Amino acid sequence: MADKSFDVIVLGSGPGGYVAAIRAAQLGLNAACVEAEDLGGVCLNIGCIPTKALLSSAALVNEVAGADKHGITFDNLQISLAPAQERSRSVANQLSKGVAFLFKKNKVTPIMGFGRLLGDGGVEVTAADGSKERYSAPHIIVATGSRPRDISVLPIDEERVWSSTGALFQQEAPASLAVVGAGAVGMEFADVYASFGSDVTVIEALDRILPLEDADSSTLMARSFKKRGMTIMTSARLESSEHTDTGVRLSVKDKNGDTHVLEFDRALSAIGRVPNTADIGLEAVGVAVDGQGFIEVDPLLRTNVEGIYAIGDCAGPPMLAHKATHEGIVCVEHIAGQGHGTVDYANVPNCTYTHPEVASVGLTEEQAREAGHDIEVGKFPMVGNGRALASGHSEGFVKVIRDRQYSEILGAHIVGPSATELIAEFVIGRHLESTAEEMEKAMHPHPTISETVAEGALAALGRPLHI
Repeated sequence: MADKSFDVIVLGSGPGGYVAAIRAAQLGLNAACVEAEDLGGVCLNIGCIPTKALLSSAALVNEVAGADKHGITFDNLQISLAPAQERSRSVANQLSKGVAFLFKKNKVTPIMGFGRLLGDGGVEVTAADGSKERYSAPHIIVATGSRPRDISVLPIDEERVWSSTGALFQQEAPASLAVVGAGAVGMEFADVYASFGSDVTVIEALDRILPLEDADSSTLMARSFKKRGMTIMTSARLESSEHTDTGVRLSVKDKNGDTHVLEFDRALSAIGRVPNTADIGLEAVGVAVDGQGFIEVDPLLRTNVEGIYAIGDCAGPPMLAHKATHEGIVCVEHIAGQGHGTVDYANVPNCTYTHPEVASVGLTEEQAREAGHDIEVGKFPMVGNGRALASGHSEGFVKVIRDRQYSEILGAHIVGPSATELIAEFVIGRHLESTAEEMEKAMHPHPTISETVAEGALAALGRPLHI
């Protein structure tokens, strides 16, 4: 058996945990990573990656629907979810194996089983066969992630009512689907299932879909999804649910107080996630958690107990893979005595991989005004961009919010083709403290959709060129 003592033990192998373990090993630390299920965690196996694989298939379905405009026609065209679902599993499996390869390359020890904190640097790991082993390290990083939130009015059974996990494993698209919750997860699955033929209804308790995004982004996306035939119900609260002979029956109260009884073949519960912090020994060792179950940490990701750290979803929102990755790197670099700053939580990008895509970083227009900034807002429509028009995907815009005094980019919001790629320009720009003028002066190749970044910056300066 391998040595049971390490410099660093990481609980969880998601995008925060496995990166933390690899970075620790790169810094010369003897690192181990404990995983109860599949290497790569939720993101690689039942989250980000397979979802994006399905969305890529959905995009192709939508592209094929308009292929006649490109001079391409089909006879007996058939669309099936099953091959797309199988492809998504293949992609996920490939990446999970990739994590195993990276562990081997960097000499990280994988330990398969469920880990619990014992105190005094100890970790107990229960294997699938029930056997237990004890490991120790002076530094233990908790990276146990999160799971879908389950609510009493819509209990998840993965048959009639799915979580995001259940939605990933379906071989057929139901005739009708209710998506309860219009955040990024709900809207992405609404996109997938609508593309594969489901009659989709989105039910959101707040007054708009994608409520964390800028209001202009939410408005455009609601209009786009309605154009595709989806029903959008906002300011609508789910009161109850029950199974029928063939599906589910939902009772929904609208913003006027009227109750609607709606029947669907299936429902997806997408009302958020909760941290996996129960039964991992936190209470036994005295690690502090907040009222929502998130582990409390300082800017160096340290808990209140010496030698125990927490990163990723279990350490609080935003619950995003890239935020977890950066926390893991910051955490182990400080453990190794080579820390260079902390995580910039004001510069974490949000991405929704629907069609069109939605991405943002920094403040919304409403947040900027509420914070008292003297702002100028510029918006450049995708329809003004030659490459977007040529590609046939000109729905959307780039919106830039700048502070008038120093021309600081307070926020950027993009809806449209490649939005989740383009937002990185603004992330880097804000990281380097670039002004709107500097974003515009950086030469963008023509014809590309990236030109909309420069045009958005120009719009915030009051002088766009192509509108």
